[in-house]
Amino acid sequence: MPIRIAPPMTTSPSRPRILTGDTPTGTLHLGHWVGSVKRRVELQSSHECYFLIANIHAFTTRARQADDIRRDSIEIVRDYLAMGIDPAQSAIFLQSEVPAIAELTFLFAMLLPFNRVMRNPTLSEEIKVKGLGEQYSFGFPLYAVGQTADILAFRAAGVPVGEDQVPHLEMTREVARRFNQIFCGVSEHAEDADHEKLGGVFPVPKADVGAVGRLIGIDGVNKMSKSLGNAIFIADSAKEIHKKVGKIFTGRQSPSEPGNIENALFQYVDAFITDPVRVAELKDRYSRGDNIGDGHVKVEVAEAINTLLEPMRERRKQYEGNDGAIIEILRDGTSRANALAEETLAKAKTAAKLGYFPRRLALG
Repeated sequence: MPIRIAPPMTTSPSRPRILTGDTPTGTLHLGHWVGSVKRRVELQSSHECYFLIANIHAFTTRARQADDIRRDSIEIVRDYLAMGIDPAQSAIFLQSEVPAIAELTFLFAMLLPFNRVMRNPTLSEEIKVKGLGEQYSFGFPLYAVGQTADILAFRAAGVPVGEDQVPHLEMTREVARRFNQIFCGVSEHAEDADHEKLGGVFPVPKADVGAVGRLIGIDGVNKMSKSLGNAIFIADSAKEIHKKVGKIFTGRQSPSEPGNIENALFQYVDAFITDPVRVAELKDRYSRGDNIGDGHVKVEVAEAINTLLEPMRERRKQYEGNDGAIIEILRDGTSRANALAEETLAKAKTAAKLGYFPRRLALG
């Protein structure tokens, strides 16, 4: 079907700017939805939104899988569109096609001690979960610095993120403060909200964590993740949803046994069953062991998830087999992103005495 490509977005002081994105590792799952994407959909009509496909970051652990990264980059856009992100309101763009990000990454790397980067708890957790040991590339820790450039290149005031990404954002806040202090003369005692007013190039961005900061996977233990095989994907069929929800582990043995409503299953109850009266009733009966089994609760959870996902699955079908339309959406969004990122880079280079003459960037 033909896809309308939006004209460039207009900026307005009344529309705060946000930036967030995802590393393409395959199709998106419910953890992405509740942790960040739902919030993006809510904000896109009131904010100036830039959503990044972090395909360069994907190379930090998958450099030998370039074909897969390219495929996943396109698939993730299909998921964005299915979930309700509107390219007429939001710029969806490719990290690899915004050279200002790479330049800022190199500059910001000079502002962070190496041991500070390696103390980032999210980085440490990824090294452990992915089993990288000491075999990760030099680019792997560098991607933590690159994430600061992803955000600051767009001078975003807010960043919708999952709970696990908050440490990355804290490092971004440190870099913004340090750059503004070193190169723009902003006092180290200045309030974060005042940095731009005091002449800083960069705002000090805030995290905007979704209602469910960290969705547990169906194993009942770890964060939902494709690599751990515990994810429910946006594109899963109704049958697959019921099968996967049925695997959510609680450790409970009997419907008459008082249950722990802090378990993984009831995180799903809170996240996906929309009737608060029904949620309260389920919690009450489950906690008392009032003849309500895990299986019954799981059926209700699966039905609620399918109600959420059915319109997403239908929207996704519109873009299946139409890579050309996805590329055009990316081209348009990347053009918008480059206009802003180049402006930011020029400001940063001027402040750091690196700006010798203007340049112009255009997509071919």
